[in-house]
Amino acid sequence: MVQAICPLPAASLARLAPLAEHVALPKGTALFTDERLADDVYFLQHGLARAYARRADREVTFWFSGDGAVLVSIRSYIERAISYETIELLEDSQLYRVSARALQALYATDVHLANWGRVLVEQCWLQTEQQLIARQFKTATERYEELLRHNPQLLQRVALGHIASYLGISQVTLSRVRAALK
Repeated sequence: MVQAICPLPAASLARLAPLAEHVALPKGTALFTDERLADDVYFLQHGLARAYARRADREVTFWFSGDGAVLVSIRSYIERAISYETIELLEDSQLYRVSARALQALYATDVHLANWGRVLVEQCWLQTEQQLIARQFKTATERYEELLRHNPQLLQRVALGHIASYLGISQVTLSRVRAALK
């Protein structure tokens, strides 16, 4: 998982490994909420998570992450401020938890880990940018087709209400899009 972000030399991995605590958490666990400061970074070994923000009386899902993903509240990680989003587990999951402060302290002592942290944030930014562009310039059908191409397993693992929210459409529109594509 760590090496997929940016390859690290063995010595840097050896500095990082003692910080990682293996945790098994049940479906429905909120790793981060929009009500408190997020103090940790999670590496999702096995499971599924979603990030969402509350808006009036509904939740707006803006990403899903599966095996191998890094789960982090970027706002808390960078600014040490309360998160914008809630990140919840959609399945029973196996994760590694690392203190964000301890990780950032390592950045000051190891240039390889500092570069790894930079690449981590860049990847988060790219994911956010891709989702923003898709919502602005692609039709509901195009967004659904893209989901089918890149993450077809989500349809078996995620509630359709969350899928519709992620695509920026209502469940009724999602049903119409799915029917039209059959």
